[in-house]
Amino acid sequence: MIYSIKQAFKQFFRNGAMSTASVLSITAILLILGLFFLLIVNVSNIAARVENDFDSIQVYLLDEADEAAADYIMGAIKAMPEVQEVEFLPREQAMEDLKAKFGDKAYLLELRQDNPLPNSIMIRVGLIEDADKVVEYVRAFEGIEGINYYKETVERLIKLNRFIQYAGLMVIFTLVIISVIVVSNTIKLMVLAREREIGIMKYVGATNWFIRGPFLVEGILIGLISAGVSVGIVAFIYYKIEEVLGTDLLVMLSSGLVSHRFMIENLAAIFAALGVSIGACGSIISMRRFLDT
Repeated sequence: MIYSIKQAFKQFFRNGAMSTASVLSITAILLILGLFFLLIVNVSNIAARVENDFDSIQVYLLDEADEAAADYIMGAIKAMPEVQEVEFLPREQAMEDLKAKFGDKAYLLELRQDNPLPNSIMIRVGLIEDADKVVEYVRAFEGIEGINYYKETVERLIKLNRFIQYAGLMVIFTLVIISVIVVSNTIKLMVLAREREIGIMKYVGATNWFIRGPFLVEGILIGLISAGVSVGIVAFIYYKIEEVLGTDLLVMLSSGLVSHRFMIENLAAIFAALGVSIGACGSIISMRRFLDT
């Protein structure tokens, strides 16, 4: 193992041009993978947050509607078999919930002296298909200012999320195959350059694993270096995206981007595993073809 590691580093620096080309190629591929990873995770996060509220209908009450009117409406809604839960949400609590969603950006809401949010009634239905029926029933009551209900929008968002996930998986699979081919060709060139030396080693009795070891470690080394460089670039890009768009997304969707630390830690683990796998697979493919192993 020690011999393989030493030889791998010697070969890596001895064939600097080919090694650098391989690192840059795989880094570019992993960079594309990382950007797809950022997109998929954040879209899935937003879709999950919206989907959690999918079975909820928020009924906003007019300022003139008193507590007795709200109790009457809630009692009528509770009697519906399609409804699972009905809850009164005072404007003060609604503001506190909104501040909690804004997190460290809650100071934006404190710029206003008054509370513009109305009292409301939260309705949770058992089945999504019954939501339309409940909405039509609630609209008949007096004292209602509006109903917050975005069924079509949420359905489109969920479809978009699934499409992005499937498309992302296809792109990731294709790029991983390309990465394996790149490493395989690099190792192949190195094997050809040392063909005579390898022949002598086999002639004097060197085992296949003794010959294969340095190339295998070198492939893994190329994969790990590429993974480290690509993670650093993706981390910088994501930090800039989070810095520019974080607040805007928070205001528009009541949902910020997935935290930078969580994203990069998971991405680093995934890229390290990918780098090792890509390097090892590329090396094994080349060695099997040229060393008859």
